[in-house]
Amino acid sequence: MKIAILGGGPSGLYFAISMKLRDASHDITVYERNRFDDTFGWGVVLSDETMSNFEDNDPVSEKMIRDHFAYWDDVKVVRGDESMTSGGHGFCGIGRKQMLLLLQERARELGVHLAFESDITPERIEDLKAANDLLVAADGLNSKTRSLYEDKFRPEIDMRKNHFVWLGTHQKFDDAFTFIFEQTEHGWIWAHAYQFDDDTATFIVECGPEVFKAFGFDKLNQQDSIALCERIFAKHLGGHALMTNANHIRGSAWIQFPRVTCESWYFDNVVLLGDASATAHFSIGSGSKLGMESAIMLADELNSGKPVQQALQSYQNERKLQVIRVTSAARNSTAWFEEVERYLSLDLMQFNYALLTRSQRISHENLRLRDPEWLGSAEAWFQKQAGSNSTRRPMFAPFKLRDMELVNRVVVSPMAQYKARDGMPNDWHLIHYAERAKGGAGLVFTEMLCVSMEGRITPGCPCIGEDQVPAWARLVDFVHAETPAKLCAQIGHAGRKGSTRLAWDRIDKPLPEGENWPLLSASAIPLMEGNVVPKAMDRADMDMVKAQFVEAVKAAAKAGFDMIEMHAAHGYLLASFISPVTNKREDEYGGSLENRMRYPLEVFDAMRAAWPSEKPMTVRISAHDWMGDAGITPEEAVEIAAMFKAAGADAINTSSGQTDKAEQPVYGRMFQVPFADRIRQDVHVPTLVAGNIYEPDHVNSILMAGRADLVLLARPHLADPYWTLHAAVELGDEEQAWPAPYEGGRRQANTLAERTRAMTT
Repeated sequence: MKIAILGGGPSGLYFAISMKLRDASHDITVYERNRFDDTFGWGVVLSDETMSNFEDNDPVSEKMIRDHFAYWDDVKVVRGDESMTSGGHGFCGIGRKQMLLLLQERARELGVHLAFESDITPERIEDLKAANDLLVAADGLNSKTRSLYEDKFRPEIDMRKNHFVWLGTHQKFDDAFTFIFEQTEHGWIWAHAYQFDDDTATFIVECGPEVFKAFGFDKLNQQDSIALCERIFAKHLGGHALMTNANHIRGSAWIQFPRVTCESWYFDNVVLLGDASATAHFSIGSGSKLGMESAIMLADELNSGKPVQQALQSYQNERKLQVIRVTSAARNSTAWFEEVERYLSLDLMQFNYALLTRSQRISHENLRLRDPEWLGSAEAWFQKQAGSNSTRRPMFAPFKLRDMELVNRVVVSPMAQYKARDGMPNDWHLIHYAERAKGGAGLVFTEMLCVSMEGRITPGCPCIGEDQVPAWARLVDFVHAETPAKLCAQIGHAGRKGSTRLAWDRIDKPLPEGENWPLLSASAIPLMEGNVVPKAMDRADMDMVKAQFVEAVKAAAKAGFDMIEMHAAHGYLLASFISPVTNKREDEYGGSLENRMRYPLEVFDAMRAAWPSEKPMTVRISAHDWMGDAGITPEEAVEIAAMFKAAGADAINTSSGQTDKAEQPVYGRMFQVPFADRIRQDVHVPTLVAGNIYEPDHVNSILMAGRADLVLLARPHLADPYWTLHAAVELGDEEQAWPAPYEGGRRQANTLAERTRAMTT
């Protein structure tokens, strides 16, 4: 093939090398607009795993790079006068200029043509496209090729809010990758520092937009900007200066990070590579890694014998998924640093843990592999904060709300069973909830217990009132007698989402003709076309329903529940008042958030007054309607949580969505945790969280980082009522108690698990 590569950065050069290794007859030219030794970064960070991939692809260039590495194993966090170090992270750095020179040398050895100081205009791009079998656009995050063919690649560029500047220094940071956080008169500013050769370290300075403007960085020239950074970080620089290699740029050289994604990575014979196709934030150090590993896969596909178009399609299909995993982690890391001031008041132990796990790529048990001593100290710290002398995982730490004490932080999430008859719970509910209480969870939620027959979601939903007290009391008495678990009654009213079919019979669809019942909601908006149109509640309706909630609370107290939760999420009745998507009222209960919260707060106050003062009460909210600005946003959820906290809520159960069928949720592992995290830090209220949480690692990392206080698992508990007991076995935790009749099973499970671990190590 005759190939033109635009961009002589790491990804472009490494693609040329990879192609030549697979077929020396390829005619390849790399066009670079800068001189051969120009570079505008400092160091490049690569992991041991990445270097292993490079060695498999080209041992020669891998050795050339490795011979110039600076290695470190530790990550050090410095916050003011405090510092903490953890080990086992296994990273290495090399100067970007040195790396480019090595890759240029290797490319020339293999017969690649290198054309520096090449002016690449739109017309030249078109000419190269026509004159070559393949045009590879490795021309960076400001790719001219991507801009020229924008209608083909359909890029999205999200400019992130923090400002940063790439600097260098001769101060040594060769003992650890170092994060330095300094509190100034204008707020927090921080540095990412790491060694990349014997004499030089990268020193990236970053801050939020308010601090950036308060210091006047937007108006300073480069030298004045650097001098100010030297003063801010003087005690960490040991008298050494900070240096720039961006003298060609006017102004201060501070920039904001553009997150680039493209719908398509190729068209015709043009393909994007590296930052031109997708960018990863510098805080996870994966930009060069992504581009160079993409170069390997692209070379593999193009030399597989497939037609070019098929090869490019395969490359896009396979590599795009892999890149998304890394860029998603980078997105998490970016967001963490954008909100870092939220966490800087945490104890340094918890702050350090949160920083290390910010991207979700490093898990709790992975940290144990890296530095078991440090993680052990972190777990002991967490247990001590919980009032325990244990050294067990965070999920096994106790937790207290008012007078309710939980033996651990694992919670069985509310899950509708649709097995009630005429609002009455039955043996299904006894067995279902009792099994999960026996399974080791510290707290078990009921499904939403409806305050009236008209407040049910489906004919299979249970109620809670005087008639249901004996059945619920039977469950509560069994759980209290046979397990250490506590029980929470989630109390709610379906609102416009009522009078629908069972989940396995066309969920959310109305009941057959003649079987539907009248509905109430904040406004007369049906759930979907064809569903029952609810009545917009008047004051008499509000008083009636509030009284029903109070009677439900009294029934829950009489049945002996340990805790209650007011369900004000997922588009049900109370949530329909809170969300502007479902509340179109023009009276004092509509319009502003204060007005929309008026009735839910009325109901909360009445429920709290009827519930024993020594027992806790929580509220479940939807922290995001996933409806853009038309619905509740995470920012507004903080205000909602603060109002409920002020009213006396002991904790906020943070959920999202299910308000309207037009929602566009973004799912992923632990996808609702950021909402709980934000509310916990900003409102200073305990939070509970659910949402695609299914591994002990997830639970432990959420808790240890301080992102929530209790973790709810739904589907895992449907699949395994004994999830907590089995998680303890998996983790090698032999302190977990089992029901006495199951002691033989506990011993066998631990023995088998120990045998399995011995065989795999």
